[in-house]
Amino acid sequence: MRAVSEGELWLGMISGTSRDGVDAALAAFPAGQPQLRATLCLPYPADLAARLERLAAGGRRPAAADLPELDAAIAGHFAETALRLLRESGVAAASVRAIGSHGQTVWHAPTGPRPESIQLGSPALVAQRTGIRTVGDFRSADIAAGGQGAPLAPLLHRALFRPARGQRVVLNLGGIANISIIDRDGGVTGFDTGPANCLLDAWIRRHRGEALDRDGAWAAGGRVVPELLEAMLADPYFARPGPKSTGTEYFNLAWLDPLLEPLLAPLSAGRRPAGPEPGPADVQATLAELTAATVADAVRPFAPADLLVCGGGVHNGDLLRRLRRRLPDTPLRSTAESGLDPDWVEAVLFAWLARERLAGRPQDTRRITGAREAVLLGTVCEPGGVR
Repeated sequence: MRAVSEGELWLGMISGTSRDGVDAALAAFPAGQPQLRATLCLPYPADLAARLERLAAGGRRPAAADLPELDAAIAGHFAETALRLLRESGVAAASVRAIGSHGQTVWHAPTGPRPESIQLGSPALVAQRTGIRTVGDFRSADIAAGGQGAPLAPLLHRALFRPARGQRVVLNLGGIANISIIDRDGGVTGFDTGPANCLLDAWIRRHRGEALDRDGAWAAGGRVVPELLEAMLADPYFARPGPKSTGTEYFNLAWLDPLLEPLLAPLSAGRRPAGPEPGPADVQATLAELTAATVADAVRPFAPADLLVCGGGVHNGDLLRRLRRRLPDTPLRSTAESGLDPDWVEAVLFAWLARERLAGRPQDTRRITGAREAVLLGTVCEPGGVR
């Protein structure tokens, strides 16, 4: 395999825990820094999105019999995303050194006797359908080395966002929130803090049939329910030290509903609750406060010089205002101010990881995932077979 050069193009793809579609970014890495050439988010077709939503709503490991067909369907959508991005940008497939494709996580259970993390969207099928070498399966080597397989974003954050002084925290607000703590010498640690948008999206989908709470407008119109917030914050995940990672198989409406029952029980029994009757908008406000509180509690001990924010939550004005109230002494800024559009950081991550894999560079995730040793992340799939 030939050496990696600076002028080559790499294509990164991921569909996150929001499951709204595939984000794809075409980038070069001169001097190791990403230069975005083109980007695309291709939503899932309605039927495929509905299948993924049903799978996630169950909060259980998918049945093995359900996976092969879904794996192929998701791989087909990832391949179409890559090909459409290349068509729209006028770039030939032959100009792309490799695709880094994370796939779609449908189950993440990194602890216990049989740790596993399942991503669908076969990189081998993506390679066959695009004709481009594809690197995928980024988590299994880390899990085999005793790690959690996630989060992987701190690896890129360390490469791009090293502070000039003190410590910097990079916050990714996707379906799940994760933080990277980076010092000026390049040391990095990180972990998932808990839900970011996943519960907010699920709650508004249930009550208003909308995919997301745009700018947090619905949450902003509600009031925080202290009893509900206290009950949610009592979950042991939040007090657990890192390394730790989580997903929508844990934080979903099946997790939330039992916590709501004590608040709704007086209503169902015909009794008035002690305080104002909580409505759906109040629950949404409380879920937003949960995200802000758990992120702030995770960030505060590191006393960072600043907090860079990326991911879909960067567009949620209500959520950012809640974060600023809880971290009044920490400047919050978009990663755009440090050179990378916040919407494409994760897609760039997998372009970068593909580049790292082909360069043969092991990744040291010991302080991030808890792996015992540095490992090569990703399996290389050629259009003619796996290498």
